[in-house]
Amino acid sequence: MLTVGLTGGIGAGKSEVSRLLVEHGAVLIDADRIAREVVAPGTPGLAAVVDAFGPDVLAADGGLDRPRLGSIVFADPEKLAVLNSIVHPLVRDRSRELESAVPEDAVVVHDVPLLTENGLAPLYDVVIVVDASPRTQLDRLVRLRGMTEEDARARMAAQATREQRREIADIVIDNDVSLDALRERVAEVWDDLARRARQGSAGAE
Repeated sequence: MLTVGLTGGIGAGKSEVSRLLVEHGAVLIDADRIAREVVAPGTPGLAAVVDAFGPDVLAADGGLDRPRLGSIVFADPEKLAVLNSIVHPLVRDRSRELESAVPEDAVVVHDVPLLTENGLAPLYDVVIVVDASPRTQLDRLVRLRGMTEEDARARMAAQATREQRREIADIVIDNDVSLDALRERVAEVWDDLARRARQGSAGAE
């Protein structure tokens, strides 16, 4: 098995790269999706969040009121640390559970938005960074996601810098390109990943 950490700044196009890798045969483990699952209604994770932050973080339907919780934790680093101490171990354990169920020769891609910020690079055999210029990121966030320019710049500034992400990368995928060019680059990267996975599984025999 080859474990791949996939990351990139907001608006860089990481989701498109992960989708293309899945088309080639990668097994995707999406940290954002798991983070939502572990605090779904009825889970111990949601109960722990409510214990820590109070019932006001619940929506009318009994689910987590994410905007409300976000307004609490993103204004207070200590409260954010409390939330992370609840959610991150649950995400890690669920990711390991999913990973343990895949074939030995699989390429497992972990889509982790804050891989750089949380110092997670050593956990993976290969780290892929999807890279785009700040101008491209800003354009996509405003034009495609409907953010205001102010909100988009704030979200970008809250993440690791472009240079910090590139420093931890084993492979960089430039996404200041057309979709056709991106497809070609991802195909090249997939060939490399599949080769590494074959070598790894052969060495384990």
